[in-house]
Amino acid sequence: MAADRVAVALLVLGHGVTPAGLTPGSLARVRAAISYVEAGARPSRIIFSGGWAGVREGAPEPPPDCREASLMLREARDAGLDEVAELRSECRSRSTLENLLQISADGLLDGLDLGPSRPLGVVTHAWHLPRVRYLAGKVLGLRGGALLGIPAAGSSPIGEYGIRAASRIGFLGVRDPQGLLRRERRMVALLRRGV
Repeated sequence: MAADRVAVALLVLGHGVTPAGLTPGSLARVRAAISYVEAGARPSRIIFSGGWAGVREGAPEPPPDCREASLMLREARDAGLDEVAELRSECRSRSTLENLLQISADGLLDGLDLGPSRPLGVVTHAWHLPRVRYLAGKVLGLRGGALLGIPAAGSSPIGEYGIRAASRIGFLGVRDPQGLLRRERRMVALLRRGV
């Protein structure tokens, strides 16, 4: 953790949930947030974001207390993070774009006065950070130094580079939340059809 760059709040993005609980990727992201705080950071707020991505594949909606962000928040509480920061969760999203749109719609970053001198720490895998930075610029208006990457341990899936490129091309010129969602749904439908 750089002494001059400490996140005033953390956004921990999910990486999947199974009937048995959090995936190893989601656990790695929670552990990265815990490690960041244990290294001396004192964010005022930690937000966990993730719903039930499997709904796109026809998986049934899990009960509210078994959604990804709820499970991540429980892990953070068990580690004592609620003694350091205010913990919040967003449990309705199904994608990275929806994570950011729901966080914005719910006002979970309100009052934080984020910017280069008061960055938002984004806790995710290093391979995911470029896509999150791009989408955070579009959705939250946070760019460059206003975002501080806090990478979780883990290797990159092969498809992430294609998803990142498709996001940049597919969202080109779109700025409003509904337009971003429509474009994302069109892209997912095209991918499913193999186009």
